[in-house]
Amino acid sequence: MKPTTLAEWLDYQQRVHALGVDLGLDRVRAVWQRMGAPEIARRVITVGGTNGKGSTVAFLEAMLAAAGQRVGSYTSPHLLRYNERVRIAGLDVDDIDLIESFERIELARGDISLTYFEFGTLAALDLFARADLDTAVLEVGLGGRLDAVNIIDANAVIITTVDLDHVEWLGPDRDGIGREKAGIARRDRPAIVGESEPPKGLLDVLAERGAHIERAGHDFYVEREVHRWRWHHRDGTVLTLPAPELAAPVQYANASSAIAALHALQAVNPVELERIASVGMHFPRAPARLQSLGGDPALIVDVGHNPQAARALADWLDAQPGGRVHAVYGALSDKDVGGVMAALGSRITHWHLASLDQDTPRGLSASVLAGVLHQVLPRAGFDTHDNVPKALAAARASARHGERILAFGSFFVASAVLVDAST
Repeated sequence: MKPTTLAEWLDYQQRVHALGVDLGLDRVRAVWQRMGAPEIARRVITVGGTNGKGSTVAFLEAMLAAAGQRVGSYTSPHLLRYNERVRIAGLDVDDIDLIESFERIELARGDISLTYFEFGTLAALDLFARADLDTAVLEVGLGGRLDAVNIIDANAVIITTVDLDHVEWLGPDRDGIGREKAGIARRDRPAIVGESEPPKGLLDVLAERGAHIERAGHDFYVEREVHRWRWHHRDGTVLTLPAPELAAPVQYANASSAIAALHALQAVNPVELERIASVGMHFPRAPARLQSLGGDPALIVDVGHNPQAARALADWLDAQPGGRVHAVYGALSDKDVGGVMAALGSRITHWHLASLDQDTPRGLSASVLAGVLHQVLPRAGFDTHDNVPKALAAARASARHGERILAFGSFFVASAVLVDAST
């Protein structure tokens, strides 16, 4: 029976292709060409990397909107509603627009099989093409070279960070992963590298592809002060900006890379760039990036799910002196759980380990997490729980005034916490 509601369409997409992840551009490009392959915006910026993509997209969206541009952004995964993945002019698209786009994709694909992510990517591109956008900002889902987003030739790309994640698809080391992520760059167009010491493979492929490389710490850099910071470029441009609203220290790097992309594209003059960047520091829309949900004990939620993200959480905790920290933690089976736990170490007073095996086939049980925790941090205190809501309730019951609860490890954890907070 033909799907009619958004929920039915999403269920259909999860069943129609044999593999959940099937990297490659041939199928999705063929369907896009059947749909006419229209221009999706007058300018496209693609954002790849291991961590920081969503925040960087949020900074770009906020800055471009401050410049008066009509902006579309595509991100994944979502936290509460699928509609979050596609935003046009600051608003999530509604169900009917997504459904109509899925119907167009279904008509065009014929016997070509598409994954859930490929359906969503094509829907975003289709909706952007109909929205008269000045700029489209696209977040890479997995890797870069073979990700569905890469059927679009971006005017500029940002590669935020490169670290170990999704190793079964991208390779076992930073060098190989960097080579995959570099595949989104295009000849004679800017490629912003958000790390000062990226893997050699990333830089090698960017050079082979003829991209104009701009590298953090070399071509542009950040000078931090107490309540403001300065963005410097080797051409002499200096912007004086307020501190980013997003909390983690790593957000300076994400904001800096977003500014570097707009500077490289010469989208606005330096005076205007300082103005829109200043506005953009205050209004990035990036939920569950060290998002404080208030209360006492304080509840903070973050989507961090790999060792690099855990190190960023550790840096934030080190910069935020306070009482004991209670972790609500759940993880998926393809994540380096031990690496995450080791990165946080003794900063966590007590772990409330939550099973995710009822949320997704990829979810780990709390007992598996407990086994890893015992190996990595033998003296760590912990409890196990059947799901995130139970783990969160236990953390709230045990945490005292002035202490903090940090919920992280997966979008599934963040989503459950945000739902709980809204009820």
